Amino acid sequence: MTSAPAARTPGATRAAPGEYVFDFGTVSKIMGGPAYSTAHGPCVEGDRMIVALMRMPAGTGAEPHSHPNEQWIYILEGTFKAVIGGKDVEAGPGACVYIPANTIHSGGATAASDVVFFTVKDASHSLHGIKAG
Repeated sequence: MTSAPAARTPGATRAAPGEYVFDFGTVSKIMGGPAYSTAHGPCVEGDRMIVALMRMPAGTGAEPHSHPNEQWIYILEGTFKAVIGGKDVEAGPGACVYIPANTIHSGGATAASDVVFFTVKDASHSLHGIKAG
């Protein structure tokens, strides 16, 4: 098996040729945005997509930031409250949130419980964004 190229996101797992299954229970956990977010969990990168299973502890979240790649967030547990492009958003289990590229956003878990979400980004940039201003 040929080795995978280096991951774009520090600490993320990069899919190698012929590697098709990733157990998120054993994939190394990383911070979703070390400079601005409490999200943490396993992250896997392919050639064109980045996927991660993230958890934000209750009452915590991500400060305003943006990234040049678009993002989808599928809520598995808890309630996710966010501000995306100046608009307030609230999403619970089963909801899917879209964040366009280069859009300033923030969000987090309510005080009631952790929020767990599966997120997908295109691989034109890393999983990490850029803290706003």
